[in-house]
Amino acid sequence: MADDKRSKILASAEEIMSEKRLADTTISEIAARAGVADSVIYQYFKGKEDLLFSVPGERMKEVLFLLGEHLQGIRDAESRLSKMIWFHLRDIDTHPGYGRILTLECRSSPDFYLTPAYQLVKEYADVMYGILDNGIKDGSFRSDLSVKVARDIILGTLDMEVISSLALGEIEEGAADLDDIMSLVHAMVTSSARPIYTKSDRILRAAEKVFAEKGFTKAKISEIAKLAGISEASVYEYFENKEDVFLSIPQHRFQENLDELSETFHIKNPVRKLKRFTKYYFFLMLTEEDFLKVFLLQLQLNTRFYSSKAFESFQRYFRVVEEIIEEGKEKGFFRQDVNPRVFRNMFFGAFSHLALRWIMFHDGKDHDKIQEINHTTNLFCSAVVDYRGDEE
Repeated sequence: MADDKRSKILASAEEIMSEKRLADTTISEIAARAGVADSVIYQYFKGKEDLLFSVPGERMKEVLFLLGEHLQGIRDAESRLSKMIWFHLRDIDTHPGYGRILTLECRSSPDFYLTPAYQLVKEYADVMYGILDNGIKDGSFRSDLSVKVARDIILGTLDMEVISSLALGEIEEGAADLDDIMSLVHAMVTSSARPIYTKSDRILRAAEKVFAEKGFTKAKISEIAKLAGISEASVYEYFENKEDVFLSIPQHRFQENLDELSETFHIKNPVRKLKRFTKYYFFLMLTEEDFLKVFLLQLQLNTRFYSSKAFESFQRYFRVVEEIIEEGKEKGFFRQDVNPRVFRNMFFGAFSHLALRWIMFHDGKDHDKIQEINHTTNLFCSAVVDYRGDEE
């Protein structure tokens, strides 16, 4: 009987809180809809916020169970990843009220991240972490993939899909974007997604790592070739010997930096433009931590933001990302099947998840953040670039 009352209260709270903000909701109207006295609610919950946080907490138990059932019997990592993404989108489409409460109410409150409900959300994120990790181990996903960064990019994309649907009204249902999302994710994480470098570039970047770790004398061409993902014979197609590789490193780096410097104020290559804008946006936002906390928690996850003049200004960033993708497609650098809107969701969703992890949980030193930003930048490029063979 007690469990029945608690369930009715939670169901009523989900219905009401999915329609209005926490500040505009009263305990009395929740009690009235549940058919109980106000005092009964306080027998189970401390107050409105506790009740709000308990809604996704209760729902996540069911979600985790159902996700486990959907994944059962699916062996290969990419199919499991696709199924989880579809499940997430479909679940929000089926329960938009829950999606709104979790994404636009609970996660905008710092207190939510201290609750048992958030531990269940982390458990859900850990399922995706496990899928990505297993994919690397069995060779389905690229060996250089950062599982933590990839997970944040994917979950951030799904969060922005919720915002596209529930706050912006751009799409009627998230599941309709599954193919476009998987097109980006597949290119980003699979072992067939090559780095955005020519073969000679890959050799030199691998050589940097090997020389840095072992020094010139102990380094071997075979080790460089293995790290670059090519045969040892291929190294000699570009370099005469180990010393030639060694001395080519600074020449390559200096020339690369000079090329980038010449494009600082007028970048024509869409790939470089995407890289430059990614780093610009990430570093710009991270230099203003106080603003970032306000933006990520109180603005971006607030439905009122999306009908404000402030959002009209922020939309310019949306257009910059979409225009870079459109330009890349037009010039033949990016795949024609890339959906600019979905990639935009990936871009801003990834930033939100990474930045929240950094500022809320103090995860990673500045050096680690820079590495993750660089890795994210390369994963973004992997997701959209049209690979037509190495350009020498």
